[in-house]
Amino acid sequence: MKENFNITNLIRENIKSITPYSSARDEYKDATSDKMVFLDANENPFENGVNRYPDPQQNLVKDLLSAIKNVSKKHILLGNGSDEVLDLIFRAFCEPKEDNIITLPPTYGMYSVLANINNIENRKVLLTQDFQPKVDEILAKVDAKSKILFLCSPNNPSGNSFTSKKIEELLQKFNGLVVIDEAYIDFSEEKSWLEKLTAFPNLIITQTLSKAYGLAGIRLGVCYASAQIIAVLNNIKPPYNVNELTQQKAIERLQKVEEVQEEIGKIKAERNQLIVCLKEIDFIKEIYPTDCNFVLVKVDDATKRYNQLVAKGIVVRNRTTQPLCENTLRFTIGTNLENEKLIKELLSISKS
Repeated sequence: MKENFNITNLIRENIKSITPYSSARDEYKDATSDKMVFLDANENPFENGVNRYPDPQQNLVKDLLSAIKNVSKKHILLGNGSDEVLDLIFRAFCEPKEDNIITLPPTYGMYSVLANINNIENRKVLLTQDFQPKVDEILAKVDAKSKILFLCSPNNPSGNSFTSKKIEELLQKFNGLVVIDEAYIDFSEEKSWLEKLTAFPNLIITQTLSKAYGLAGIRLGVCYASAQIIAVLNNIKPPYNVNELTQQKAIERLQKVEEVQEEIGKIKAERNQLIVCLKEIDFIKEIYPTDCNFVLVKVDDATKRYNQLVAKGIVVRNRTTQPLCENTLRFTIGTNLENEKLIKELLSISKS
């Protein structure tokens, strides 16, 4: 439990006094009633399924997420992908040219991009060789202007989860916001930090429907945080940031939790089998532990091996330019047939 934390101290002054835009669907909320004539939003009156503005609060999607995750709706914000959620956090809490954030490379590249877009200093602290946070070094980087610490766990591109002890220590000792990016949590044996949401008022958790739920194309990111933080983000989000088609597809998928769990099980089984097979490839020097739907491996020459795979019709990710990732390739877990083709071609390259 974190004591004596006041979120108001972190909010930008201009955000504290902002009057949020009030849309027609905010003012009259029962937009689904078929007994009402809606002449309030300057919409095209001819029905085609998407001629009306979407629910600005995505209530049906949040109802399903609330039940699945056992989290109250007041703790949920949805965005046009996790990237919009992250950008909202920057804009609400970080003063351009003044504040700073802390990131732990190698990590998700959008943290740095968003820092640049919002003109926020990014203080980087490399992970250890086994991709764990250096707690003491992180805390040594902190000053009065340090607003956000980003922890990607399970981490991209390394694939591992950070130890809970290190995360909890950072939550306790860092007096800004700690954003735990759990895009890959569904593939991990570790528990989500959602269980600790009420214990840490400075905790923000981001998740996505792009990975385990297989909805990368609809762009739907999820933010879980205290009611106070969610209220601030709601005040600055665009009024209709999640479109009607995205909401409909999300509702359809969230009603098929058993199907999603079955797919997750298949991906994890394929991941385990792939790791066994990768051990037989002589130019693969190391296979890193993973809690994700991908595997990072160190090879003799990443660029050479990447180009050889492309020539054989397989596209993987060359991560050799990332800190601590020299000569590494990242393999996303595909279907059984795709994974078999990958292994076949890796063996072919190995013997050539």
